Amino acid sequence: LGLLGGGQLGRMFCMAAQSLGYKVVVLDPGEEGPAGSVADRHVRSDYLDPAALAELAALAGAATTEFENVPAAALAFLARTARVCPAAESVAIAQDRIREKTFLADHGFSVAPYAVLASEDDARRVDASLCPGIVKSARMGYDGKGQIRVATQGDVAAAWIAMGVIPCIIERLVPLAAEVSVVVARTEHGDTTAWPVAENHHRDGILDVSIVPARVPAALAAEARDVATAVAAKLDYRGVLCVEMFVTTQGRLIINEIAPRPHNSGHYSIDACVTSQFEQQARVLAGLPLGDPRLHEPAVMVNLLGDLWFTAAGAAPREPDWTRVLVHPAAKLHLYGKAEPRRGRKMGHVTCLAPTLAGALAMARAIRRD
Repeated sequence: LGLLGGGQLGRMFCMAAQSLGYKVVVLDPGEEGPAGSVADRHVRSDYLDPAALAELAALAGAATTEFENVPAAALAFLARTARVCPAAESVAIAQDRIREKTFLADHGFSVAPYAVLASEDDARRVDASLCPGIVKSARMGYDGKGQIRVATQGDVAAAWIAMGVIPCIIERLVPLAAEVSVVVARTEHGDTTAWPVAENHHRDGILDVSIVPARVPAALAAEARDVATAVAAKLDYRGVLCVEMFVTTQGRLIINEIAPRPHNSGHYSIDACVTSQFEQQARVLAGLPLGDPRLHEPAVMVNLLGDLWFTAAGAAPREPDWTRVLVHPAAKLHLYGKAEPRRGRKMGHVTCLAPTLAGALAMARAIRRD
């Protein structure tokens, strides 16, 4: 199986695919990365290098991606001779917030009120009803990057200029009760499964904690799964897809964005579900039947950022004492094999499992205190 991208999502995909008996070849420009260090073969090259793509296609019968900013053109190139999941067009829609919002709105899905900012004139004439809001770059934004909050209509042009005079959208802030996500998997035949709804909490724009099952009414959780499944169907999606949603204070679901790959908020599935999002990704890619996404027991996933390595101002980074995590027998530690810790960089995660959600939350809090 082939993989474009060398990060931690690719690392976990490699491990899941290898457990099913497949070898994995990774195409990634990095010298050493989380995925390349565990893959059976690492082709180090740019994603659009025709020779490298041809090599990958010759080695792998099917290929996928581990992050949405892999050029869609690379997937289109591979699709000439290999099975590719997801298709280049699905990735291209998710790569561009303008295309993504337009696609969702055109197909009847609820999104926050927004407008396209393609020029300074657009920014200066934006409807005042969209403020307060967030100006977001159309491409390449993630983990809170590529976003500037604006309080008034007069702030929008300055934010657009600060963003670099590039295509953006402005999205009105909506009153939030919660943020949730649903990871779904869909085969080329349209068979679909959805994992339980995750309740997500962010810190500085980066996912901090995912709580599963989400603490929302059962009817709302069922609706969220239906929405995510419908998005996958409208995209004619093949592979694993995450749909992030806002729950408004009025109890409405609004789609925030889609990610054409496994997602940080689905990492709990490795330890808490019959089939993880990464095994499912390998199953779809290999043309195998889908696995059961059922939850064994409640889970709380806590991201481990590089900040944990910096315990004192000016001191050299020092790896945390993981025995403080593993003293909890039902805590599952996952480190991503990244050589250099940096503040805000995702270095790993820990999943806390318990017979009750209260128990899983209590374990997560205890680990945080330690």
